[in-house]
Amino acid sequence: MKVKLYNSLTNKIEEFKPLKENEVTCYVCGPTVYNYVHVGNLRPVVVFDVLRRLFLHLGYKVTFISNFTDIDDKIIKQAQKEHLTEAEIAEKYIKAFEEAREGVHSLKPTYQPRVTQTMNQIISFVNELVQKGFAYVIDGDVYFRVSKIKDYGCLSNMKVDDLLVGARIEENSKKESPLDFALWKKTDEGIRFDSPWSQGRPGWHSECVVMINSLVEDGKIDIHGGGFDLKFPHHENEIAQEEALKGHKIANYWMHNGFINVDNVKMSKSLGNVILANDYISLYGGNVIRFMLVNTHYRVPVNFSNDLLENAKKELDKLSATYSKLAVTIQLNDGDLEGNIELDIDGFINALCDDLNTANAMSELYRVIKEGNIALRQKPLDLEKIRKIFLSLKCMIGILGFEFDYPILNQEDKDLYKKYLKSKEEKNFAESDALRNLLIAKKIM
Repeated sequence: MKVKLYNSLTNKIEEFKPLKENEVTCYVCGPTVYNYVHVGNLRPVVVFDVLRRLFLHLGYKVTFISNFTDIDDKIIKQAQKEHLTEAEIAEKYIKAFEEAREGVHSLKPTYQPRVTQTMNQIISFVNELVQKGFAYVIDGDVYFRVSKIKDYGCLSNMKVDDLLVGARIEENSKKESPLDFALWKKTDEGIRFDSPWSQGRPGWHSECVVMINSLVEDGKIDIHGGGFDLKFPHHENEIAQEEALKGHKIANYWMHNGFINVDNVKMSKSLGNVILANDYISLYGGNVIRFMLVNTHYRVPVNFSNDLLENAKKELDKLSATYSKLAVTIQLNDGDLEGNIELDIDGFINALCDDLNTANAMSELYRVIKEGNIALRQKPLDLEKIRKIFLSLKCMIGILGFEFDYPILNQEDKDLYKKYLKSKEEKNFAESDALRNLLIAKKIM
C-alpha cells in the first residue's frame, strides 16, 4: 500500500519512496531537558509513533531516532535554581520525559543520542565547516555563513532579503551578517568543553544534524519531523549546514505537527496555560491524552480543555467496554483470540496512508466498534464475525497505540458463566443474581 505524506520542503503531498527498499529512517527532534515536559511536547512523540507503527504494520524495517538536548543555557539556570549539577538536572528531566513517553504508550526510539555523548563529532563537524569557509571564528565563537547557502529559506519559504530587514534591529556587531547563527559559543559559565576555538559548548542548530550524521550513513534520512515551531530557524539551519558539507537537505520528507491550544488559546509559558504531561497522564490516563492527540489531523491545532478530556474519557470507556465484551464472548464460546483471518481494516489503513489522517482512521475505528455492538446483540451469535471484528479492532488499536485490557478466562470462569446461564434458565433468580455479580466483578459481564 502506498503512503502519501505532506512534505514541508515542497509544500505538497507526495508519495513516500524510501531511500532503501522496505526500510525507513526517521529522526524527530527531542526535548531540551531542563524542566517537566508539557502536553505540547508529547504531540510529536505520539504523531510520529503512530507513523512508525503504520510503517511497521506495512512491513518496513524502521529506524527511529529522537535526541535529548542535555546542554543548554536553560539547563544551567535550572541547575543553579535547584542547586544541582547540569548532569543531574538532565538526568532528572530525561527520566520524567521517559515516564511521559511510556505513559502515552509510545515505543522507545531505536536510538536516543545526547549532545554530551556526541561532543567530539560536533567539534569535528564545526571544524570542517570552518576549514571549508562555511563558518568563521570571532573571539572564540564560531558562526555559520548563511550567505554561502544559495537556497537558504527553502524549508520555511522565507527570502534572505526579507529576513535581513527583520533582523537588523537585533544585529550582532561581531557577526558578518545578522542571519549568521552560532555553531560554537565561548563561555565561562556552566558545563563547557575544550575545542580548537575556546572552552564552550555547541550552538543548538548543530546538535541534531551532527547526531543524524553520527548514526546514519551519509547523514541522509527518509523523514525528519518535529513541531511546526522548529521549522524556522532550527530545521532551516540544519539543512544549511548539511548542504554545506554533504550537498543534500538531510531528509527527503520534512514533517511538522501543529500546536496545542488550551481552551482555544495557544499554549505558552508566557500565558501561564501550560499543561504538564505527567500531571494529566496521572489524572486521565495515557489513553485519554493519546486520544486527544490522534483524534485531530497532525497538521491541525489540537484543543485541550477539561470538558474535552472528560468526553474523551467517556468515549474511550465505551470503546474499551465493547472491545472487552468481544474478547469475553469469543472465549466463552471457546473461540481463538489469535489467528490469521481477513481483517476489516482497509479503510483504516487507507486513512493513515493518506498523510497520516488519524481523524479519518478514528472514524473507521468507530465504524467497526458499532459493528461489534450489533454483532454482540445478534442471536444466534456469529462467532466468526465477532472474531473478525475483534481482531480488526486489535490491529487498529495497536497501530494507534491505545492499550485496552480484557480478561483472559480460565476454565473456572467459563464454568461459572455456564452455571449462571443454567440458574437463569431454571429461574433460580437468587443464585443467578449472585453469580451475575461474581461475573461482573471478574469483568466477564
